[in-house]
Amino acid sequence: MIKKILVTGGSGRFAEVLKKTDSKYNFIYTNKKELDISNLRSIRKNLSKIMPGCVLHLAGLSRPMVIHEKNIEKSIGLNIIGTCNLVSECFKKNIKLIYFSTSYIYPGRKGNYKESSPILPWNNYGWSKLGGESAVQMYKNSLILRACMTEKPFIHNSAYANVKMNFIYHEDFVKIFLKLINKKGVINIGGKSQTVYEFVKKNKFNVKKKFSRGEFPLNQSMNLNKLRKIIKK
Repeated sequence: MIKKILVTGGSGRFAEVLKKTDSKYNFIYTNKKELDISNLRSIRKNLSKIMPGCVLHLAGLSRPMVIHEKNIEKSIGLNIIGTCNLVSECFKKNIKLIYFSTSYIYPGRKGNYKESSPILPWNNYGWSKLGGESAVQMYKNSLILRACMTEKPFIHNSAYANVKMNFIYHEDFVKIFLKLINKKGVINIGGKSQTVYEFVKKNKFNVKKKFSRGEFPLNQSMNLNKLRKIIKK
C-alpha cells in the first residue's frame, strides 16, 4: 500500500483542492523552486530526500491554451521533456508514477472514446500531453488518468452549447482520484457526458451560450465504463 506521495506542481489549482481533502495518504507538495522537473539534479535530490512510494505528477503547462501555439519550446520543455525526466528517474528507483493526461488527446469528432480508442490530439496542448504520456506508457509501474476537469466556479462567462465533454469540478474529481491511487494502466476520468453549457449552467446561472465554429471539436466525450467498474469494486 502506497503511503508517501511526492506531488510535483504542488501550488497548482488541483493541488490546492487536494490539500483541503482528508486522505489516508501522506502527500508531500513541492513547487517549482523546490522541484524543477526540467532539472534532473533537482528530481534526483527530491526523490532521494523524500523517498516516496509514488510521484503524483501535476506540474506542467496548461492555460492559456494559446501559449502552446505561440511558445512550443516552453510547452515541449515542461509537458514532454519534464515528464520524460520524471519517468526516467522513477524508473531507476522503481517509484510509481501517476500522470494526469487529458481528454484532449482524443480526436473529438465522434465521442464515447475508450481508453483503447485511437488517439489524435486536435491542438498543441493535447500533443504536449500525449508526448508526456508516451514516456509514461513505457513505464509499467504507472497510472495514467485521461482527465476532463475544471475549477469551481467556472472561470468563463460563456460556455459552448454545441461541444460535448465530461467536465467535472476539481472537488468531485479528487474524491474519485483517491480511489484510484493504487491502480495501474490508463483510465478515463470525468463526469457525465454533456455540453459544456449544460454542465456550467447548473452552478453558474448567468452563463451565456456560445458555439464552436471549428475552433473546438464538437464531441470530446469519453467512455467511462472502465472507471465505473473500478469504483463499484
